[in-house]
Amino acid sequence: MKKFNFRKVLDGLTAASPVGSSGGGSGSGAGGGSVHPGGTAGAAGTPREEIQETLTSDYFQICKTVRHGFPYLPTALAFDPVQKILAIGTRTGAIRILGRPGVDCYCQHESGAAVLQLQFLINEGALVSACADDALHLWNLRQKRPAILHSLKFNRERITYCHLPFQSKWLYVGTERGNTHIVNIESFILSGYVIMWNKAIELSTKTHPGPVVHLSDSPRDEGKLLIGYENGTIVFWDLRSKRADLRAYYDEAIHSVAWHHEGKQFMCSHSDGSLTLWNLKSPNRPFQTTIPHGKVQRDGKKPESCKPILKVEYKTCKNSEPFVIFSGGLSYDKPCRRPSLTIMHGKAITVLEMDHPIVDFLTLCETPYPNEFQEPYAVVVLLEKDLIVVDLTQSNFPIFENPYPIDIHESPVTCTEYFADCPPDLIPVLYSVGAKHKKQGYSNKEWPINGGAWNLGAQTYPEIIITGHADGSVKFWDASAITLQMLYKLKTSKVFEKQKVGEGKATAEIVEEDPFAVQMMYWCPESRIFCVAGVSAYVIVYRFSKHEVNTEIASLEVRLQCEVEDIITPEPETNPPFTDASSQLPSLKSLSGSTNTVACEGTMKDSIPCLSVKARPVRMPPGYQADLIIQLVWVDGEPPQQITSLAVNSAYGLVAFGNCNGLAVVDFMQKTVLLSMGTLDLYGSSDPYQRQPRSPRKSRQFAAGLTELNDSAVSLELERCKSPTSVKGSRKLSLPTDLKTDLENRENSFSRSRSSSVSSIDRDSKEAITALYFMESFARKNDSAVSSCLWVGTGLGMVIILSLNLPASDDLRQSDPVMVSPSGTILTLKGAVLTFACLDCMGTLTHRPYEVWRDPHSADDGDKTRKRKLVMHSPSSSQDMGDHQFAVICSEKQAKVFSLPSQTCLYVHNITETSFLLRADVVTLCNSVCLACFCANGHIMTLSLPSLRPLLDINYLPVTDMRIARTFCFTNEGQALYLSSPTEIQRLTYSQEMCDNLQDMLGDLFTPVETPEAQNRGFLKGLFGGSGQAFDREELFGEATAGKASRSLAQHIPGSGGIEGVRGAAGGVIGDLTRARIALDERGQKLGELDERTASMMASAEAFSKHAHEVMLKYKDKKWYQF
Repeated sequence: MKKFNFRKVLDGLTAASPVGSSGGGSGSGAGGGSVHPGGTAGAAGTPREEIQETLTSDYFQICKTVRHGFPYLPTALAFDPVQKILAIGTRTGAIRILGRPGVDCYCQHESGAAVLQLQFLINEGALVSACADDALHLWNLRQKRPAILHSLKFNRERITYCHLPFQSKWLYVGTERGNTHIVNIESFILSGYVIMWNKAIELSTKTHPGPVVHLSDSPRDEGKLLIGYENGTIVFWDLRSKRADLRAYYDEAIHSVAWHHEGKQFMCSHSDGSLTLWNLKSPNRPFQTTIPHGKVQRDGKKPESCKPILKVEYKTCKNSEPFVIFSGGLSYDKPCRRPSLTIMHGKAITVLEMDHPIVDFLTLCETPYPNEFQEPYAVVVLLEKDLIVVDLTQSNFPIFENPYPIDIHESPVTCTEYFADCPPDLIPVLYSVGAKHKKQGYSNKEWPINGGAWNLGAQTYPEIIITGHADGSVKFWDASAITLQMLYKLKTSKVFEKQKVGEGKATAEIVEEDPFAVQMMYWCPESRIFCVAGVSAYVIVYRFSKHEVNTEIASLEVRLQCEVEDIITPEPETNPPFTDASSQLPSLKSLSGSTNTVACEGTMKDSIPCLSVKARPVRMPPGYQADLIIQLVWVDGEPPQQITSLAVNSAYGLVAFGNCNGLAVVDFMQKTVLLSMGTLDLYGSSDPYQRQPRSPRKSRQFAAGLTELNDSAVSLELERCKSPTSVKGSRKLSLPTDLKTDLENRENSFSRSRSSSVSSIDRDSKEAITALYFMESFARKNDSAVSSCLWVGTGLGMVIILSLNLPASDDLRQSDPVMVSPSGTILTLKGAVLTFACLDCMGTLTHRPYEVWRDPHSADDGDKTRKRKLVMHSPSSSQDMGDHQFAVICSEKQAKVFSLPSQTCLYVHNITETSFLLRADVVTLCNSVCLACFCANGHIMTLSLPSLRPLLDINYLPVTDMRIARTFCFTNEGQALYLSSPTEIQRLTYSQEMCDNLQDMLGDLFTPVETPEAQNRGFLKGLFGGSGQAFDREELFGEATAGKASRSLAQHIPGSGGIEGVRGAAGGVIGDLTRARIALDERGQKLGELDERTASMMASAEAFSKHAHEVMLKYKDKKWYQF
């Protein structure tokens, strides 16, 4: 049902209200502004001219677009051999359907129950799923977004196995009780025909045969059904005569059964690692028993038992020996052997070792008909964390190169960035350098799962996703047109010396696991400058080059500390240039002490970085090459704190980063440290807080280590900045699943750090740097022209503007020093600052200055090519730009828009009172600009700029764990993404236009394909090779012959996916008809239940009548004294 939306009404009211209706702003320039009741945006000052905003709530709508990556926790596998599409079910109730590249569909069962089994209706555009809640579902794949047509919920029995014969509409369903039921696929109604377990087994059998583990019809005769029970019983059931033709028994449990295509033999796999081959003519015992991986005993005894063979497939070839393929069955004496798939072809046995446990596998064959030579050509192997396809047509069994992006989780993802509408030349350039590193040895044949159809939609702008990983690798992905393809992989750990085994306790590392984990990334697509902040408190600046180089890596060390009693505050008038803090640092010395605590023997750690940079020349292939490494060092036994903010500007040649101790600014062109100081020193005399110096406790350096951070705001500030690591205790890279405690802690931290008077901070004097932004702006209140600035946001909601004094000409840039000085301007917000942006006087987003990319190692590097080409986005005359600009600042609690240079707070919007923002980005949409926010309570919001009118507010995505919080990001053109599971990226859009066009962009799962004709069996085979009479399932299983099944056994639930456009045509005839049909189904179901209850009552009444009659006859002729 479509909900009524008040946003349009609010838009009209807000547009009609006067701009300055809520009073004037604070004259102190501290960002004061009154707020409308109810959290709507208020105007706190009158701008010089009204900005015409084009975005309204009509431009916004949220929907998921596509999911990339490997299905998380897979459980089931199915393949349509005619349509050539693959389906994977998962433990969370999801189904992923894959075809040719671009055809990738995600479906979800509402119940969330694990998928036990999947069965395609071959070449029919439908799929049956059996789930752990004992429900069967029929999915319609003839629409781009599959939906459930019917569901059937079993009430009294648990589903264990399903089988759907080719070109049949009757589904066999085996249960835990050992019974076999039959379901009509078209109506999804249970047939009255049931094969009860006690009728299938011999009457003399004293024990229950166990659950049904296998069902299949004979390739020779569709009227014969092979039923495999867990305890080793096999029954060959004649469906026409309703009796068992033969029974076979084996003393080991059965896991799977596979037919020979002629239908005279079948093979079973067992729990002792054996394979048994049975002949229908002599079912008393198997005519062949083998334990493929069992050791042959010398005295001729039976080979020793092995691990269970969980599945076997028996596929025949016309011109060669049959293939026997199975998983498991390895000997117990080799416990360290990896999970394996064994391929037996004639006398040759090949064991393919896998990196992960095998969930399921399927053999792909040339024909869908089970009674023909199968001619297998590939095996699809579904592993717990991978999907591989093995080529059976080549003797060495190579694997196919996988075109799907299923290796996102090769190392756990720790952070993500998303760039839409980036320069078009980037994707081919990144692909060209990445293609050189591709693995060799793949099969030379095309990927066999190539079904469906996909066209490049109307959306053609380039998109790039960057993922940072726990092993220090960074992957660049082409995400254009809702696809995902790996472009380039960068290994950031290669610049450091490898930690030798055995030296684990003699290091200065601050993390025990994954010391190279990528924590933050910053990319300038125009200049191709890339910057990475690692969990071990380092920053690496990369430049892009098409040429290989062999060079030494420049490195700097930065000392950042924040002990109030140790800091000497500089006089306000002695502005920088600040001294280079790294120039007095001692060289690397031998490291001692344990991982997380200070060494008790010898001196405490001081001025030591956490990792060692390679001192020798390093070969750097084409692509991203390390230009500079900046490492924070230990200070007086205290480890360096992890980096919480990062920004780079290629035009200025500067990189800035901060943590809970302070801020560092580095000139990566001159390789010098310009600024390295505590956060408190950045204020100078303008600090609005009166901070209480902590009493000196030097002993805590030895006793507490990092555990002191547990009760301080530092860890909370780090989490607030989307740090992927926990700084509590061992500081391992962790993905906590329970966010509730974290939310409570952060709320407590917020109320503690910003009391009602905001006049003192008594708990902790540390203030994290949470946001950094380089831009051309008015640094001071009375400036008449823009200048180069660095905007600094802190965890306490303070915004400090630093002035950057760059050399006047580019010729002097390499020699003259860059000056960094506080401008004296301080603005305030409520909550930790998350993001900055700058709009010109017309309300257009101002792009950050950048340097046009040039290859630093180009062969024709003459004077002309050496000169930098800068794009500053600041016109020569102030008339072109206007005499003012808007600064947009968003914290985790509120957003403000300031007019510069007056520093008047024009608009303020209190985004949330009870929660906090996890991510905020200023993005472009439909040639306009807005502020997109993601809140910890699951709300996704957009605000207009500069007026901060609410345009969208939907409770869309509950934050169930920190993975979502850490990886959620917005980008231009109404797109966003987050990591929905450890292995999958979910993309979504908040643009109405993209929601409308999504159908055109998605791939088609079903394409019209002719079913191949069955081979002519020949006269003699037709005469002697099988049953003479045709098998009519409809006559046997239909209601006329079999009757109705008990309604209490299973409940039919109509699906909502019969007509794709029911929601769109909710008011039309189709919608009315659909609702009427559903109502009729429900009414029929209720009538059926009533009928069943009435019949039960009649039976009960008849029994009572019979009992009363017997009593009457007993006492009829007796006298009263005989009672």
